[in-house]
Amino acid sequence: MIHTDVLVIDTNVAIVANEKSEHASIDCELNCIELLEQCTDLTIALDDIGLIMDEYSKHLSYAGQPGVGDMFFKYLYDNQYANNKITHHTITQIEAENQGFQELPPNNFDPSDRKLLAVAVVADACVVNATDSDWAENIDLLNQLNISVHQLCPEHCSREYT
Repeated sequence: MIHTDVLVIDTNVAIVANEKSEHASIDCELNCIELLEQCTDLTIALDDIGLIMDEYSKHLSYAGQPGVGDMFFKYLYDNQYANNKITHHTITQIEAENQGFQELPPNNFDPSDRKLLAVAVVADACVVNATDSDWAENIDLLNQLNISVHQLCPEHCSREYT
């Protein structure tokens, strides 16, 4: 299980839980579903300007169905300001193309993942990933920033699968 109090959940976890990933295995889907079904018991970190929720909204349904990823998104949306298990953290966007956020050093992360990393840094959170290769490929930077990543599907988080 995950050994931290606060989590940043990569969008791919919810997408896989919705069975919308073409390359995720059944075991991977089940791992994502199992984690997100516990969302009301988890402390989840978001940014205070809504970048993570905006990204979730591009892939998940506000109706909370038909998948577990949608249920997770609806829970966050409905409770983001009324629940102390959902925390908001200030991150600062900057123009530096290879950085993205003031809280990060120059990096090679996909720009869409930088907001997750910046929140993890500020919140001292663990990132939860299913199928994104950025987290495994940038392990040196993650170690430098003292960020841990819980790989729900380690067999799917390298470049050859994404």
